[in-house]
Amino acid sequence: MNVCTTIIENPRLPVSLVLSENEVKIGVAKQSAAPESTVLPPIYPEWLGDRAFSTTHGIRFNYVVGEMARGITTPRMVVEAVRAGCVGFYGSAGLPVEEIERGIREIKAGLSEHQISWGANLIHTPQQPGYEASVVDLFLREGVRRVSASAYMRLSPEIVRYTALGLERDAQGKIRRVNHVFAKVSRAEVAEQFLSPAPEKILSDLVSSGAITKAQAELAAMVPVAAEITAEADSGGHTDRRSAAPLFSSICAARDRVAAKTGIDPETVRIGLAGGIATPQAVAAAFAMGAAYVLTGSINQAAVESGLSLAGRQMLAKAGPADVAMAPAADMFEQGIEVQVLKRGTLFAMRGKKFHQLYRSGAAFESLDAKEQAWVEDVLGEPFDKAWTETREYIRRVNPKEADKADKDGNKRLALVARRYLFSGAQLAREGDPKRVTDYQIWCGPAQGAFNEWVAGTFLEDIANRTVQQIAWNLMEGATRITRASQLRALGVAVPPTAFNYVPQKFAETEPA
Repeated sequence: MNVCTTIIENPRLPVSLVLSENEVKIGVAKQSAAPESTVLPPIYPEWLGDRAFSTTHGIRFNYVVGEMARGITTPRMVVEAVRAGCVGFYGSAGLPVEEIERGIREIKAGLSEHQISWGANLIHTPQQPGYEASVVDLFLREGVRRVSASAYMRLSPEIVRYTALGLERDAQGKIRRVNHVFAKVSRAEVAEQFLSPAPEKILSDLVSSGAITKAQAELAAMVPVAAEITAEADSGGHTDRRSAAPLFSSICAARDRVAAKTGIDPETVRIGLAGGIATPQAVAAAFAMGAAYVLTGSINQAAVESGLSLAGRQMLAKAGPADVAMAPAADMFEQGIEVQVLKRGTLFAMRGKKFHQLYRSGAAFESLDAKEQAWVEDVLGEPFDKAWTETREYIRRVNPKEADKADKDGNKRLALVARRYLFSGAQLAREGDPKRVTDYQIWCGPAQGAFNEWVAGTFLEDIANRTVQQIAWNLMEGATRITRASQLRALGVAVPPTAFNYVPQKFAETEPA
């Protein structure tokens, strides 16, 4: 092993550099370094990212185990993420409020009061009136101090209420946040809303209704709605399939525009990167661009703590980077919004797209020809009338106006039944029904395939070894070594290309040194 390789594989060692006109000599720094040498200090995984972020959230690593909806990110996964020194978000989106409450209490029971780096998902749900407010009420009641806000195209009164109720002044008169919003965005225009102080109209309405005080409204008018902005590139589930580098720079530019316009302090905003974070190279690149933190998603779905079934996790472990497809989203079917899902081993994406084609044609089930009707009922696994009866029962409970419309509109009935099929695909994947594998909806981005290629032939190839702890620690350790290699190359050292590779290693259950 040459000196360069030794130094890169041991980034915690200080490095001595002797610079000359023609070459750079490197070595492990001794206590008595030569006068002509320059010493590079050690690099630690804890030093990657924004120090203010780790201090604010009480974590060791600037690494977030992201929420995956409908309980895929389980309470157990959140607890293990926190124990690993990271932030963990419970995948509460789409779950009944009662189930979310049970999950939150399970997380609290698994952690001490000093282990604060956890939260839950708050998803914008205009199609379910009252649901978002009920979830916010629960979060406030249970002391959930961090939320990852997703699917927002515009601010809602509920996300503003959550933020405003967590603002206060400290002993020095500075505004302090008790409730932290991580806004997951993939467009600058959405980011700008979270980067700006809350709109005056929403604040005044909240004050008028008694939801917040006038003093809280005054504080909310002085700071961004969210201090943490997660730039979400090409990812599993809902995604705009944005490339990471252009997206990150776009969100940074949005921060600066808002700061110039509103007077907010841009130094108080921390921008992280999600989507495609699956290898040490991706993590190192994110931090090199200036990301305050990284957030992983798809790769944790195959972890042992995941809420996905064993069958689903095994399917994910075989995926390549191209084994994904876009399919209609259950919650925004009529609008044509899509989600990215696993393609290999399922027919879900293809079937979902055909449902949407039938809907867009204006058809009702009754107006379809016999062949199309047979296809619909074969995919549903039951007669259409039975499927509609059960769908109507649910819609009548959550959105009576929509049910009334569907009673008079066959095309709407077809849409709602299609939404039920799409929704059930995710449930089938969680339950692992062996008879319905082709209908599994497994949210997945290309990152999953990249991860599988990286871990092939190592202990992490076996999904029994894929814990969020081992995944996180290996990504951060690998990124640290790649950062050291990049540092040496930038200083003129001849670093071999293979030095930017990192093979996963099994860490002891105690935290790495």
